[in-house]
Amino acid sequence: MELRHLKYFLAVAEELNFTKASEKLHISQPPLSRQIIELEEELQAKLFIRNNKKVELTEAGKYFEKEVREIFQNMERINLKTKKIAENVSGEFRIAYISSIYSSVISDLIKHLKSQFPYVNFKLFEISTTKQITALEQGKIELGIIRSPVKSPKIKTQLWFQDGFSVVYNKALIQINSEKEIPNLKDETFVFFNKDYAPHYHEVLLELCAFYGFMPKIIHEANNINSIVQLVKNGLGISIVPSNISKNNHDPEIGFIELKKVNLRTDVSIITSKEDDSEITQSAVEFLLPQRR
Repeated sequence: MELRHLKYFLAVAEELNFTKASEKLHISQPPLSRQIIELEEELQAKLFIRNNKKVELTEAGKYFEKEVREIFQNMERINLKTKKIAENVSGEFRIAYISSIYSSVISDLIKHLKSQFPYVNFKLFEISTTKQITALEQGKIELGIIRSPVKSPKIKTQLWFQDGFSVVYNKALIQINSEKEIPNLKDETFVFFNKDYAPHYHEVLLELCAFYGFMPKIIHEANNINSIVQLVKNGLGISIVPSNISKNNHDPEIGFIELKKVNLRTDVSIITSKEDDSEITQSAVEFLLPQRR
């Protein structure tokens, strides 16, 4: 049995007329009739009832038509899937993100992309905003999640969500109950991001402290938000972190106080190359944007 036998069978089953089916297939009627007879002989089953007035499917023919249609539908799906895999089979898609983005969101993104593009090798990098911008400009990553601003003519920026700020402290060492007590922290030691690692973010933190009337005593620096929170938990100081962290941290030893009085927000954005219109990039961005917070 060959594929053409099935195509010819479906044409006759659809038209229930050998003349119309042969015209549709662009072949003459005698060869079409022979192909159907060959198919019936191979199956050892009568597929059509033929007489001078009409052509009808037998019960066996009706069943065979249903199954053959499913075969062709599956073939179309397989062809599309194969084409999709072929386009991405040797591909690599690199995603960078800042440490203050909750890891479960990144995990969900990878699961989503992997289900759509199972043969693509997805790589994750936790790196600073500044390095992400450079990496994207140089084609070393395909997508980044950063804290704005971005000043690059090569990069497309889309706002994901705006984040506020919260003080984070060790509950056993610091007694503070509300935002109005923030000025009392002027003598505490602070853990901040390194200025060279995240210059804009470092400046924002200094501006926040200035709003509450003091200059922070920065004793420890780190380049990872989780490291900062861990240092606070270990009693090495307090810090100011994005409020997004407080919403996803349920450690009973750690306390957070959101800074609502100061009108400072940080934009968390998705960055891609302006020249990138790949299906993977579009899928990643579309997955993240509905999850604006």
